[in-house]
Amino acid sequence: MASSNVYVIIRDDLLIDPVTVITEGLLIGRLLECEVLLNHPSVSRVQAGIRQFEGTYYLFALRPSNPAVLNGTPIDENEALASGDIIDIGPFQLTIDSADESLVIRVALQIGVHQSELDVSNPGDSTKDLVAPGETKTKKRAAPIVGTKALDIFWDKRIREAGKMVRPSPLFPRSQRRSGKAQFNWMPTTDLGPRWPFSFFVWGAILIGLLSVAAAYWYTNAYAPAPLSRAHAANAFSVTPPIATKPNSGSCTSCHGWTGKMSEKCASCHNTQAFTATVIKPHEAAGIQCETCHAEHRGIDFSAVEGALASCTSCHVDSNQTLYNGRKVGTPHGGTFGYPVVNGVWSLKAINEEEWETRKIPITRLPTDTDEKWRSKQFHALHSERVKVPAGLLGNALGQMSCSSCHKSFDPPDRVTPRTTCGICHNGMIEAGTSRVLIASDRPNCTSCHVQHIMDSRRWGTSMLASFP
Repeated sequence: MASSNVYVIIRDDLLIDPVTVITEGLLIGRLLECEVLLNHPSVSRVQAGIRQFEGTYYLFALRPSNPAVLNGTPIDENEALASGDIIDIGPFQLTIDSADESLVIRVALQIGVHQSELDVSNPGDSTKDLVAPGETKTKKRAAPIVGTKALDIFWDKRIREAGKMVRPSPLFPRSQRRSGKAQFNWMPTTDLGPRWPFSFFVWGAILIGLLSVAAAYWYTNAYAPAPLSRAHAANAFSVTPPIATKPNSGSCTSCHGWTGKMSEKCASCHNTQAFTATVIKPHEAAGIQCETCHAEHRGIDFSAVEGALASCTSCHVDSNQTLYNGRKVGTPHGGTFGYPVVNGVWSLKAINEEEWETRKIPITRLPTDTDEKWRSKQFHALHSERVKVPAGLLGNALGQMSCSSCHKSFDPPDRVTPRTTCGICHNGMIEAGTSRVLIASDRPNCTSCHVQHIMDSRRWGTSMLASFP
């Protein structure tokens, strides 16, 4: 007998050459990964196995419900193999022989032959194998191996490893179906099915992908309505102190990506010691995001700052028919340049406590102050406590605005002049040092009073402030 786990498989039923297999456990069955593959519905996925112990090969029954037959006798557990043994599995007949330290397994297919008709005799038996009349003819073979848990674990692991490698094949059933009508449900080979639908889809996807890549290289703005503004296209900061964590350098993925909202990406980038991107609660409730006011892709010379100021008057105007959470936004302050009095009543809404705290203005609301009185105190404190007096207006000894900067008389109080003096500051003020027009002459500076980014320590029009926290 052989002395190593070497198997020579000869397939008389197939036009293939003999194959030599070296394995600790040889699997026999219908599973594609079995070393002895028997493709027939009556054969189990893994029906039997052969393994060597102390120089002797043993046949193991791995499917008791569908046992292999050794020399006409079904195998319940395991039996030692000898030269000349015949194993019947379905319509297949496996003849066992030994040669040159290997076990030879010759596979033949016998269609239409019943088990009782199979010839299990061995013409090669010599006269020494004959026995006296009345005795039973047997071959000298080793005793069966007593089943152990380690042996069961070995075959379970061997079958599990083979089962993980199952691959669908057009020449075999789609799945390991039970016997019956389902056994005839075969999957045709690829040459029998039409290929054009799949090919049309694949080549179409390849063509679209190539055109997209070519457009990205040949035309940089293929996916953008217009170039980025200079602030987002630059490789270095132009504002000191910087208001972003890093220069954008024309990157698209800084704002556009597979995950996360654009407003969240804006807030994460514009978060420095000098600037924090925040949204006031009324805008947040109305669904206003960063990109709503600060538009992009309007050209290299487009200013996101000026665009935001323009968006104030484009939304807060009577001609705007857009509803925000069911409410319509109209023209504020009766259409004046920020003077919040309409028909003798303050139209200015009180600034919330969080925003008022960031202004660092030493004015507090008294318990006796009505809403109307508190709005008036806030409006006057915004001007008299911090703003420098511009040329052409009266001020106090410290160069700050005072009551006389806007009012010509106080008994009776002057209610006409303030409406005209508002335009001096809110109508195209020139920034000191740069000669840049802070606000265009055709629209007011809404953010002078209504600060959007309340955590922004710079504020709008810082050159007009008498003190800066």
